[in-house]
Amino acid sequence: MAGLSLHEWVLAATLLIPVFGAFLIVAAGSIPNLRDGLNLIMGVSLFAMVLWLLGEFRAGADLSLSFFEILPGLPLAFELEPLGMLFAIVASGLFVINTVYGIGYMRGHNEDNQTRFFACFAIAIASTIGIAFAGNMFTLFLFYEVLTISTYPLVTHKGTPEARAGGRVYMGILLGTSIGLQLVAVAWTYSLTGTLDFTAGGILDGQIDGALVPILLALYMFGIGKAALMPFHLWLPNAMVAPTPVSAFLHAVAVVKAGVFTVLKVVVYIFGLDFLTKTGATDWLIWVSSFTILVASLVAMTKDNLKARLAYSTIGQLSYVVLGAAIATSLGVMGGTVQIAMHAMGKITLFMCAGAIYVAAHKTLVSELDGLGRVMPFTFGAFLIGSLSIIGLPPTGGAWSKWYLMLASADAGDLVLLLVLMVSSLLNVAYLIPIAARGFFIPSPAAAGQPASLGAAAVGGAPVQIKEAPLLCVVPLCLTALGCFLLFFFVDPIVAFIEPMVGK
Repeated sequence: MAGLSLHEWVLAATLLIPVFGAFLIVAAGSIPNLRDGLNLIMGVSLFAMVLWLLGEFRAGADLSLSFFEILPGLPLAFELEPLGMLFAIVASGLFVINTVYGIGYMRGHNEDNQTRFFACFAIAIASTIGIAFAGNMFTLFLFYEVLTISTYPLVTHKGTPEARAGGRVYMGILLGTSIGLQLVAVAWTYSLTGTLDFTAGGILDGQIDGALVPILLALYMFGIGKAALMPFHLWLPNAMVAPTPVSAFLHAVAVVKAGVFTVLKVVVYIFGLDFLTKTGATDWLIWVSSFTILVASLVAMTKDNLKARLAYSTIGQLSYVVLGAAIATSLGVMGGTVQIAMHAMGKITLFMCAGAIYVAAHKTLVSELDGLGRVMPFTFGAFLIGSLSIIGLPPTGGAWSKWYLMLASADAGDLVLLLVLMVSSLLNVAYLIPIAARGFFIPSPAAAGQPASLGAAAVGGAPVQIKEAPLLCVVPLCLTALGCFLLFFFVDPIVAFIEPMVGK
C-alpha cells in the first residue's frame, strides 16, 4: 500500500480504523473509561473521514481502490458513488450517536462483557462501510457475510437460552439465504457477464434470456435476507433478544440498511432500470413487497412487547425501499433511497427510546406504559417525533420518502400501489401513536399510591417524580428526534446528491 494516494489511504482507513479500534477496545478492556473513550474516538474519526471523502467526491475526485483479483475480472475493489456515499454517511454518523447511547445503556443496566460487545460493534461498522464502498458484487458479498458473523455475538450477548435460540434463527436465515440464494445469483451473473462490477445501466442487458430474468432477480431479492422480505423475515423479530443498542444498530445503522442498500445496488447497477422495465421482471416483486408492507404492519398491531412491535414495523418499512426498487423508475429508486436515510433516523430514535424506558422503568410491554410519558417526557416526546417520521407526516423527514414513492406509483399509473401506501400509513398510525398516547394521557395504575414530593409532576391526579434514563441515553435520542425534523427541511441536498444515480 506504499504507493497509494491520499484519497486511497483515507478510503482504506475507513475500513481499517474500526478494525484497529476493536483491538484497542480489547486491550483497554480492564479500564472502562479508557475503553469507552477509545471507542468514541474511533467512531468520530470514522465519521470525519467519511465526511472528508464526501467533500472530495463532490469535488470530482476519482475515489476508488483495487486489490488482488480472485478470478479474472473479479478484484477486491472499492469505489464511491452517490448511493454508497449516502449509506456511509448515515451509518457512520448514527454509529457515533449509537455508541454514546450504548455506553450509557450498558453502564446504566450494568451489562456484562461490555468489552466484547463494543469490539464486535467496531468490526460490524467496518463491514458496513465495506458494503457501502464496495466496487463490485463480489466485494459487497464478502463484507455482507462479515457483517452477519460479527453481529451474531451482539444478538446473543445476554447468553440466555432465549438469546442463543434467537441467534440461531438469526444466523440460520441470514447465512442460509446469502449462501443458498444470493451466492448462486452472484455466480450466475459472473458466468453470464464475466464481471460483477457495479455499472451505470447494469451489466445484464443482452446477456440473459428474458424469461430467466425474474428467476435471477428472485435469487437476489430473497437471497438478500437482511432486507427481510417475507417469508425470510423471522430473523428480525428473533434478534430482538439482543440489548437495545444492538437493536438500534441492526435496524438503523447497519444490518437491515445493508440489506435494502444491496437491493438498490443490484437493481440499479447489476440489472439496470431500463432493462427491468423492458422485461417486466419486477412485477412479482411489487406484489411481494406490498404484501410484506401490509402484513408486517398488521402483525405489529398485535404485539404488546415494544421491541417486537418496532421489529415488525421495520419489516414493513424496509419493503418501502424494495417497493421503490421494484417500480424500477427514477422516482421509485429516489423514494427508496431517501427512505434509507429517513427510516434510519426515525427508527433509531424509537429503539433508543425503548431502551431508555427499560433502563429507567424496567418496562418492556406497551400495556405497561400508562402514565410513563409524564415521568419521562423527553423520552416519550422523542418517541412521538420518531413515530411521526415513520408514519410519514410533515414536518418530519419520513414524509419525503412516502411522497416520492407515491409520485412513482402515480407516474406508473398504479392506483393499487397508492392505496397500499395510504393504508400502510394508517396502520403505522394505529400501532405507533397509541404508545405515546398511553404514556401521556392514560393515568398510571400506580400513580394513586405514590407519595407527594417536591418538584413532582401530576399523573392521574397523583404526583410522581420525573425519572428519565441517564443523560448518555437521553441526549442521543433527543438529537435523533431533532434530526427527524432537520431532514424534512434539508432534504434538497440529499435529493440533488443522489439524482445522478437515478439518471435524472
